[in-house]
Amino acid sequence: MTKDNARDFIRKYGDTARAVCPEVPENVHPHLFRHSCAMSLYRSGVHLTLISEWLGHANFETTLIYAHADTEIKRQAIEKAIPKDSLLSEHIDTERYKVDDDELLKELCGLR
Repeated sequence: MTKDNARDFIRKYGDTARAVCPEVPENVHPHLFRHSCAMSLYRSGVHLTLISEWLGHANFETTLIYAHADTEIKRQAIEKAIPKDSLLSEHIDTERYKVDDDELLKELCGLR
């Protein structure tokens, strides 16, 4: 498959996906799938060194790009670290780590 054929293939299925889910970006490209998969693995708790190996990065620093600040991971980490019955829990507002702004989330995930 040539690069042009691959681009057309991805564009075609990106258009099909967008018809069902308007949030699919106009500029669908292979790296978007790679990044989404890496972020999904990271959010599922897969260690970055394994993700780096899977992605074939020669330099681990490259993989750190995928480990950008994720508000949901932060919120979950705080909730794990501070039990609800802890004296600290009344002073920490995990609600501030929830993002409900869909446009902001799309932008942060490179979907806009």
